[in-house]
Amino acid sequence: MPTHLPRKDLFEIPPGVIYLDGNSLGVLPKGAAARAARVIEDEWGGQLIRAWNEAGWMDLPRVVGDRIATLIGAPAGSVATGDTLSIKVYQALDAALKMRPDRRVILSDSGNFPSDLYMAQGLIGTIGKGYALRTPAPDAVAAAITDEVAVVMLTHVDYRTGRMHDIDAITRAAHAAGAVMIWDLAHSAGAMALDIAGSGAEFAVGCSYKYLNGGPGAPAFIHARPDIVERIDPALAGWLGHAAPFAMEPGYRPAMSTERLRVGTPPILQLAVLQEALKVWDGVDMAALRAASIALTERFIAEVEARCPMLVLASPRDPARRGSQVSFAFEHGYAAMQALIARGVIGDFRAPDIMRFGFTPLYIDEADVIAAAAILQEVLTTEAWRDPAYRVRGKVT
Repeated sequence: MPTHLPRKDLFEIPPGVIYLDGNSLGVLPKGAAARAARVIEDEWGGQLIRAWNEAGWMDLPRVVGDRIATLIGAPAGSVATGDTLSIKVYQALDAALKMRPDRRVILSDSGNFPSDLYMAQGLIGTIGKGYALRTPAPDAVAAAITDEVAVVMLTHVDYRTGRMHDIDAITRAAHAAGAVMIWDLAHSAGAMALDIAGSGAEFAVGCSYKYLNGGPGAPAFIHARPDIVERIDPALAGWLGHAAPFAMEPGYRPAMSTERLRVGTPPILQLAVLQEALKVWDGVDMAALRAASIALTERFIAEVEARCPMLVLASPRDPARRGSQVSFAFEHGYAAMQALIARGVIGDFRAPDIMRFGFTPLYIDEADVIAAAAILQEVLTTEAWRDPAYRVRGKVT
């Protein structure tokens, strides 16, 4: 049976901190550090190379992939884990273009995460052949899906503003035009109920260090619709995507499953931590999670607009068009965010002027929201952000 939200007792939250940055890096789940220690000391240290079999290391990418599949509404066996999100974007894009050899356009949007666009640009530069990347405004994407488009690649929830695309509607439009659909779920996996299988999208990719709380550098995932797997010709034909890696065949023979989208040796430490982290989702009703997210973000918007009129809402006002984050624009947003962080409320900043706040109902509640808004009000009304210390830019904003 679904359990109540939030469940702060399952996380290591530092005292005095209100953490509103789970959309960038999730909180450490209890048990994850101990799991890492067991893998290092007992498995690697005690079993050495035998752990690939005896500790189940070789199966870990599939086991973790199946758990992620339940959170994105995909069938078991359809999600492969490992590598980085950028690599998974590249794999999906290359496979999609090969499925539409007579078309030359990759369609994304101008608000997409830069790395996704960079991977598309890099792939185009590698293969040549007159391919082009088009990036209309997010609201103009549907109208831009023409019969020239080979693949539509979009991030479900915009990283700056939290604006959310309609997965089902866009996927239907892509398929009606004969295009392949790729969804980047980096900012929605673990933040809301998803039904990737129901959408019919050919591919979905995502990372696991945000709402899935897998830790910095946690492995990415890729979903391929089961009926197309045998048509996927991997651009990165890695050893562990082979049908029989230990046959040591000189030629590549792809696995007859989504496992063909694995590339190199799986990151066992990170996968083990992610597997442990995913236990916090046991018994969680994703519809209840989404309802809690909406309630928290609505309350935050109301509190901030009442207390901080100098801020401008940059996120969609309609919660049905917004992910689990709220963004406000402010000319001095970077310094204001640093002042806020110094007072124990952790969000982040995205250029040019966006203050981002992510809401994870597993460990954020209404009291946190009200307290965070009050501290933000203090920072802005006292102009604490004018302190020169808060204007020094770090490498990560």
